[in-house]
Amino acid sequence: MKVLGIETSCDECSASVVEDGEKIVSNVIATQIPYHAPWNGVVPEIASRKHTEWIYAVTKEALDKAELDVTDIDAVAVTNRPGLFGSLLVGLSFAKAFAWARDIPFIAVDHMLAHLYAPRLLPVNKEQITNISDQRPEYPFLGLLVSGGHTIICRADNFDDITVLGTTIDDAAGEAFDKVAKFYNFGYPGGAVIDKMARNGDSGAFNFPMPSLHKGDHRYDVSYSGLKNAVINQIDLFKKKKGGHTNEDIAASFQKTAVQILLRALFNAVQDTALTVIVAGGGVAANSFLRFRLAEHDNLRCIFPPLDLCGDNAAMIAGIGYQYLIRGERSSLNVTASARVGGFKKKYP
Repeated sequence: MKVLGIETSCDECSASVVEDGEKIVSNVIATQIPYHAPWNGVVPEIASRKHTEWIYAVTKEALDKAELDVTDIDAVAVTNRPGLFGSLLVGLSFAKAFAWARDIPFIAVDHMLAHLYAPRLLPVNKEQITNISDQRPEYPFLGLLVSGGHTIICRADNFDDITVLGTTIDDAAGEAFDKVAKFYNFGYPGGAVIDKMARNGDSGAFNFPMPSLHKGDHRYDVSYSGLKNAVINQIDLFKKKKGGHTNEDIAASFQKTAVQILLRALFNAVQDTALTVIVAGGGVAANSFLRFRLAEHDNLRCIFPPLDLCGDNAAMIAGIGYQYLIRGERSSLNVTASARVGGFKKKYP
């Protein structure tokens, strides 16, 4: 079964064809980074307009690369939550029209669940396939979702059955990276820029604070507003390195603490659940320091998607969409977009 996936939840316009829920036949990702770079962040109005301009051409390119015609597509899967409302509506409307015109099944997908599915996908080039069995963990496992405005630690019992253990109570990890990079004019996107800069910096130059989260039950939750404020407004209070410092030192020290915050909550979940398999997904899952720190723990089996599948992409949408289809599920063409998902963020205390 060949499923066409459509993803427009934020600033990536993507279309993909995936066969039988695992083989990527084509995956086209059109990035809007140059259009948002002047503002050092995603501008929702620009994002939705670009999706409107590009969605047809991106989908056609995905079909052309797969050497398929529209009549060869068996079903359509599309992101309908969470994300930027205007951007979601563009992809959702296009996917509905495609499915209706072809009279084929239509599936609306929560793209956070799809991020956990991404490591199960097979690349187009079979020569790139290594240790695929390692990419397909048995349920249950711990999920680490760090995508855009979401930071989620969860227990996954099936591809669409997760129990949220911890979330952010304010800023997500990705937001903190972007906001720090924007303040210091490091560049955009902030996560990738800081990761690169940190390799040439001293992570011990600043000793930035960890959130206490001492009120209530927040053992698996994270908070990044305090770290962000310390790096932006109180940086001199946490300086440890004598003499001057570089922007690379700021990047390295910030990244070190940001990852420590994430891992503290994750390791609490490992300890309490006794689950030792961790599947990561989302843009921050591409962070090299996060991958390095997790690789240090021989008692854990940590599974990451390929770098090109960490960010938002349509292949993971098509892949997980297939799982719904073979279970006999379909979505109504009346389904709409939702910017948020209940339970994906908590309040303090």
